[in-house]
Amino acid sequence: MKHSVSREFLARRAEVAAVLRRLVVFILWLAVCAAAAPAWALPEKPVRFGGEMVRVEAFASGLDHPWGMAFLPDGRLLVTERPGRLRVVERNGVVAPPVRGVPAVAAVGQGGLLDVALDPAFFDNRLIYLSFAERRPDGLATAVARARLSPEADALSDVTVIFRQQPAWSGSNHFGSRLAFAPDGTLFVTLGERFDLKERAQDLSSTLGKIVRINADGSIPKDNPFVRVTGARPEIYSYGHRNVQGAAIEPGTGRLWTVEHGPRGGDEVNRPQPGLNYGWPVIGYGRHYSGEKIGVGSAKTGMEQPLFYWDPSIAPSGAAFYEGTLFPAFQGQLFVGALAGEALVEVKVRDGLVMGEERLPMGERVRDVRLGPDGALWLATDSDLGRILRVVPAAAPRPAAVDQNLWKIK
Repeated sequence: MKHSVSREFLARRAEVAAVLRRLVVFILWLAVCAAAAPAWALPEKPVRFGGEMVRVEAFASGLDHPWGMAFLPDGRLLVTERPGRLRVVERNGVVAPPVRGVPAVAAVGQGGLLDVALDPAFFDNRLIYLSFAERRPDGLATAVARARLSPEADALSDVTVIFRQQPAWSGSNHFGSRLAFAPDGTLFVTLGERFDLKERAQDLSSTLGKIVRINADGSIPKDNPFVRVTGARPEIYSYGHRNVQGAAIEPGTGRLWTVEHGPRGGDEVNRPQPGLNYGWPVIGYGRHYSGEKIGVGSAKTGMEQPLFYWDPSIAPSGAAFYEGTLFPAFQGQLFVGALAGEALVEVKVRDGLVMGEERLPMGERVRDVRLGPDGALWLATDSDLGRILRVVPAAAPRPAAVDQNLWKIK
């Protein structure tokens, strides 16, 4: 009997110890989650930024790594989520169920569903464009699909891939990718050099580390700079780029501006010109992650200099020129999101040159920046509890309270 009781006691003690161990693991897990959660340290009071008094408002939340945004004509917002979902955010901030028919994406590493853009004639044809990481038999690469959005904005049809980056690669970094329509209706697509293949950014037979220019149906514009160059891909517009994650068309001039990730320092603002070489990985400001210098240094004949660079890096993503009416002092300025910098950055532009920058700390990784039809700056924050934020004048009336219940999105 004593032996039997002893065994029962030991068994129960083992059970209690196991429960305690699980409890400790659970508490540690909670602590890790709390540490990883977004700080959400938005400015509590109006602050001066870019010569204006501004306030930051949370508009929508509960999004899983939102990446790109595009406003529909009725004021609703299309938002991509990197894991592969396209959402519509209603005018009251409620997030609708995923849009059906989105092409399959490779949500691996930095890959997934990336940018979204409306066709210039969307009001008539309801066409949208999506850039995404695509899985192929020989690896992963950036692709662009065109599709028709249903009148209810809940489904896509006629989905067609109109562009595929070449070649594919097994790595999961540096896909780019932003979409920007030029005034002539051609589409700029920014493409990363896939990190491991950085030397290919200088290779005109590939579209790694390039900005390409295509027509809305995927065909090649006849005036692209390399159309008649033997061995070069005719869709290439400019080359020698690392990982361009911001692109915007300058009002008035129609010129393309981009923001580009450097490694350890050397993030760049560029105004890409047709046929020009922007240097990566031969030149750059900053250093490789190993600490080694980049190529031959910061300059080489035949390679373009950036208009501006950041060192240390802010990890820029998303870009928009301001041409609204809410902020007179913002007119003509370029606004950029900062991931590592956790800020909205005003790049001060004058006569095509960059005169400096100013930052509005956000306490969150800012993935995308768009000018809204209301004249506010709209931001997407990068986390698994990502949010849509609005930068508005400090004196603007606060919106009516809305029971968004956004933590129960299905």
